[in-house]
Parts: sequence; C-alpha cells; structure tokens
Amino acid sequence: MLKKDLQHWDRTHVWHAFTQMAEHEPFIIERAEGCELIDLDGRRYLDGVSSLWCNIHGHRHPKIDAAIRAQLDKVAHVTNLGSSNPTTIMLAKRLVDIAPAGLPHVFFSDDGATAVEVAVKMAFQYWRQRENPKPEKTCYAALGEAYHGDTLGSVSVGGVERFHAMFRPLLFETLRVPAPDSYRTPSGVASENLCAYHLEQLERVLAEHHRRIAALVIEPLVQGAAGMIMHPPGYLRGVRELTRRHDVLLIADEVAVGFGRTGTMFACEQEEVVPDLLCLAKGLTGGYMPMAATLASEEIWRAFLGAYAESKTFFHGHTYGGNPLGAAAALASLDIFEEERTLEKLPAKIARLKEHLARIAQMPHVGNVRQRGLIAAVELARDVETKEPYPWQEQRGLRVCAHARTLGVWLRPLGNVIVIMPPLSIEPDLLDTIMTAIEQSIAAVID
Repeated sequence: MLKKDLQHWDRTHVWHAFTQMAEHEPFIIERAEGCELIDLDGRRYLDGVSSLWCNIHGHRHPKIDAAIRAQLDKVAHVTNLGSSNPTTIMLAKRLVDIAPAGLPHVFFSDDGATAVEVAVKMAFQYWRQRENPKPEKTCYAALGEAYHGDTLGSVSVGGVERFHAMFRPLLFETLRVPAPDSYRTPSGVASENLCAYHLEQLERVLAEHHRRIAALVIEPLVQGAAGMIMHPPGYLRGVRELTRRHDVLLIADEVAVGFGRTGTMFACEQEEVVPDLLCLAKGLTGGYMPMAATLASEEIWRAFLGAYAESKTFFHGHTYGGNPLGAAAALASLDIFEEERTLEKLPAKIARLKEHLARIAQMPHVGNVRQRGLIAAVELARDVETKEPYPWQEQRGLRVCAHARTLGVWLRPLGNVIVIMPPLSIEPDLLDTIMTAIEQSIAAVID
C-alpha cells in the first residue's frame, strides 16, 4: 500500500474521535517501540501522552506480548454471560487483592465510559433492591467540568459543556457542584481555605437533595479532560465522609488516574478512601487491549442476589466483557509492576518532572503548571495576572503540540492546556527530551 493511499483513505473513510474531519491531516503510526511511536516514513516520536493516557510500560513490552500470544494458544474470547475462563477469573482476584479493601466484586466491560455506565446503573438498581429500598434516589451528583466518558449515562454525569451541550435533551438529571480547581479559585478564597470552601458547597447540595441522590461520581485527585484540574489535599477524604453522612454512594472514576499515574497504584489510596464503586480502564491492560472493570462493595453485591423469579439480576453486559486476551495483558502488566518495581521508581521521575515544570512556569504566557505524580499540565494564558485564557478557537495548545511534533514529541492538548502523561516506564533522559520540546515549542509558538 502506498502512503498516499493510506492518507487518502484515512481522510475519507476513518471518522476520527474528537476531530474536525474537514481539517484533518493524517498522522499515521505504523509501529512502536518502548516510549516511541514510528510513522510510515520511519520518523520516531516520544509518546508524551501514553497513547491517550493508557500505556504504562511502553509499547511492545516482551512480557505483555508473550502473555497475549500464550493466551491465543488457549482461547481468544469466551463470553462472560454465564461462562468464564481461568485468565479472567485470575484477573478479578488480582484486582480485588490490590484495590482498596472492601471492593470484592468485579464486573468487566470494555472501556472507561462503560465502566462508569455500569457503576451508574448499579447504583440506581441498588437503591431499589436493598433491604430498605429508597426508590426515590433517581439522580446523581458530580463536579463541574467532570468528564466520565461519552456514552449517554457517562455524559449525563459529565460536565464539559463544549463536549456535552449538544446532547443535553437526551441526558438524565445530575446536580452539579463546583470543581475544586486549585488554579482558578473563587474570588476571596485563599488557597489554604479552598478545600473547606468546596466541601461546604458540596455539603449544601447533599443536605438539600440527599434523599433523591443515588450516587456522587468523582475523578479522584485530578479531573483529566477538564484540563488536568488538581484538587486540594483533603478534598477526596472530605467527599467520602460527606457521602457517608448523607447516605449517598460514592463512585470513584479512576479510569485515567489509576495504575500508578498519581504515584500510587490507585489515587484513592493517597487519602485512604474506599469508594462504593471503583471504575478502572485505560492502564488496566498496560495500554494494550480495550478492557474495563467496575469493582463493587459487598453491600451493593448483596442487593442483586435472590431467586431468579425476583428479577434482581443486573441486566447489563458487553460482548467482550472479561475478554481473555485483555485479561492476559492485564495480568502481565500487574506482574511488571512488581518485577520492575514500577511504583518504587516513580519518585525520582516525579521529582525530575517537577524541576522542568518549575522552569517552564517562569515563561511568558504560562499561566500555571501543575502536577500530581507523573501527570502534569502546562496551562497557557493570554494574561497571566488575570488568568484570562486564550480563546479556544485560536488553538494555542494545538499549535504548541504541532511544533513539538516537529521536534520528535507527540502530545495532545486540552484547549490551552499542554498535557504531559508519559508511560510510567519512561527514562529520565527521555522525560528531559519531552519537557525541552514543550519549552521550545511554547517559545516558538506563543512568545
């Protein structure tokens, strides 16, 4: 196949996600090695966003490759509707063992949106089937600028206006509380009071509406698609305490922040929080296969048990839920965490990233830099003092990332926010290359 044919077909036949196809310029990756992507011409690019936040140990890791090949010699897929396979069973047990204590049941699906969709439906059905039913609990609470996926349920609890406004007539009711943004803080609220301020906002909503709220959905510590909003310390812990006090379930969406991204295996660990439902995807398989999991508490599980005639079954499922190939990749990925001491090696990389961010923060038109673990963001601002953003139509972030690509670094922005989320396996010198490319690209495009 000729390169020009592939480019033509990519423009005319492939409908890319979150992409204006009238302006689409093909960027075709043929293969990858470690932290590098390789295009049709053999040019190499450092994968600065882990192929949309999912790659953990690098591309073509021999252990994960071998695990998938070995599984192919057994069975590629068997339905999870009434049947199972050893690999998927072992993964469920492994997830229960490493997750926050108190989440002993695992429901498999396909991706982050479906993991959240599962949790939302489980919460709804739970309140109708538990010993003391509360069927009036029919709505949800979520944060402003939340993003939980693109199925209708996950969009309903999402709050990114630009993505979701079109679909509002299709969505169910969600009560919105302000996002605890550590950069754009409310007028008159000092940074040391930010956590208490936002918990007060949440408590007002829960106090007034708890009788009808089935669950609160939250991205722990970091709101990804909102622009890598970083929550103040203590907020997650406070949310857990308030939801318990007001008899509201807590759904933790760790699709983006799970599996080491924030410096611990799960973000909830950092504030000793155990949600009622935990949603996982992206890094679950090391970035190899589409797979997701929703972990549930014993209390929720028991509300679905009963005789067949009682119809308490959770009537939800996905064709490829619990896929053995994905499970094999996930088990291998968890093995690598242990064998390569992935989490133990993170502090040095996190510190290296912090050093680069401190330097970039001094550049003109860099309004804010922020970091949690190996997740980081550089936010560009038209006016640094007032925090006035560039109009999104100017594509400032996109232009910076396009320039970085000419320097051999692949990044994908969120509006004015340059996102840095490399594979956890990245070596310090490659991290240096990514950050230098970002610095040079901001200077070239903005300054």
